[in-house]
Amino acid sequence: MFDSIPRVTKNLLIVNVIFFVASLVNREFMFMTFALFDPSTPFFRVWQLVTYMFMHDGWMHIFFNMYALVMFGGIVERMIGEKKFLLFYFLCGFGALLLHLGITLVTGAAVAPMVGASGAIYGLLIAYGMLFPESRLTLIFPPITLTAKWWVVIWAGLELLTGVTGTMSGVAHFAHLGGMLVGFILIYYWKKKGTLFRRDNF
Repeated sequence: MFDSIPRVTKNLLIVNVIFFVASLVNREFMFMTFALFDPSTPFFRVWQLVTYMFMHDGWMHIFFNMYALVMFGGIVERMIGEKKFLLFYFLCGFGALLLHLGITLVTGAAVAPMVGASGAIYGLLIAYGMLFPESRLTLIFPPITLTAKWWVVIWAGLELLTGVTGTMSGVAHFAHLGGMLVGFILIYYWKKKGTLFRRDNF
């Protein structure tokens, strides 16, 4: 099964697991070095703009992100090609952090260190929903079956609601929405330009 995972998705999975295992060995060093800190603080390092995407805070956090990466990322990678997929993944991650930092700046909220691949993963979710809108998906919990396009709408709505109301504190809801927004823009742009499935052209 592992051998059937496309190359970029597989390598992203491996790097995430390596970072997580290293965090189990020395959590303080890993989080202080690789989590994304507020750029206005002395703890910020430029590489954190990338490395935060490979950091996870707990078993459930990494399990669900990696499950979604393999489930949706592998399919999206096969459809659009390795190079475009890798670009898509990181741009969604950057979009996630930009919207998250932007919202915290506007609201004046405290900025906790940011970790997780969730922004990039939410970008993959919307990519899958745009590529296969009528495919039917069933969640583990609750075991409800809906088409992909409706799951994307529901996930986006829930993230917006919880982000605006401040429920489920400790979760960067607007980062998820940032990843989805960038994902939507990229897939829409590539489809309109006619290069979505051209692996040698962005």
